[in-house]
Amino acid sequence: MERRAFVLGLSTVVAAWPPRTRAEAAIRTIGLWWSPSQLNDGLFRYKQRLAQLGWSEDRNLRIQVRAWQGDMGTMREQASELLAMHPDVIVASSNPALAILKPLSGGVPVVFVFVADPVGSGFVESLAHPGGNITGFTNFEPAMGGKWLELLREAVPAMKSVLVLMHPETTAHKEFSRSIEAVAGSLQVEIVPAGVHNAVEIERAIADFAANHNGGVIALPHPVTEVHSDLIIQQATSHSLPTIFASATHASAGALITYGIVLAAALLQTTEYVDRILRGTKPADLPVQAPQTFELAVNLKTAKSLGLTIAPTLLARADEVIE
Repeated sequence: MERRAFVLGLSTVVAAWPPRTRAEAAIRTIGLWWSPSQLNDGLFRYKQRLAQLGWSEDRNLRIQVRAWQGDMGTMREQASELLAMHPDVIVASSNPALAILKPLSGGVPVVFVFVADPVGSGFVESLAHPGGNITGFTNFEPAMGGKWLELLREAVPAMKSVLVLMHPETTAHKEFSRSIEAVAGSLQVEIVPAGVHNAVEIERAIADFAANHNGGVIALPHPVTEVHSDLIIQQATSHSLPTIFASATHASAGALITYGIVLAAALLQTTEYVDRILRGTKPADLPVQAPQTFELAVNLKTAKSLGLTIAPTLLARADEVIE
């Protein structure tokens, strides 16, 4: 009788336990497909945030990581590798990464980050109702191209020409370029576009420009300019050309100016969508979100090496001044 009572009591206790959800009962897999610098700067905090949301590698989560290097062939291989691991969701950064992943993903949910013009690029149907299996967070509206030109000209008032390093096959870059051209006339600045795909083309473009112009360089955000950012800064500086990038990390590396979204915050916000998707929400029901905050950084050390004096009004607006 005592044994029967014990078994019945144990059954009652077990029955009283809350049922485990499907998400808690199984190990889920997410793929992170970011740039090397994004992984170096943000992976640890990303895992911490996922753990706060209930997803940890020691309990119910498996994380597969790939770092793209800007080479399209290698990126296609990486996309196939991630999909072969049957992930429950992939977080992909950049337009090229998403362009490669979209036709291969099938029904695998994809959350994007650092993607410009997702509607015009054909990634989603609309921002409010993305449809399909893809949603995420944009980085820049097309008008940002003109803003980069205005900031560089403000920093270098005597500048009369600008080299725009772009990836010609990226739809968003065409929109950035139109925005730059629209502003260039009023600023009386000549625009010299240069389509680049690798380090060799970058070096050639900067050398050719420097031989005929005394101006500056706009590096449009892309895996090619991201991976080769140090090369761009070094080559431009050696030719006395000031540069503007979209990420504050490049100001620390020697770019004269950077203006763009806060990268760490942009990466972390994708965890909210990852969490909701792992718990059953469809990507089509999660609207694409636009950035709300931007940061401006100025490198005075670089300005000094270029013989430039940055206007106090520009420095006063900067979120970070590197001395």
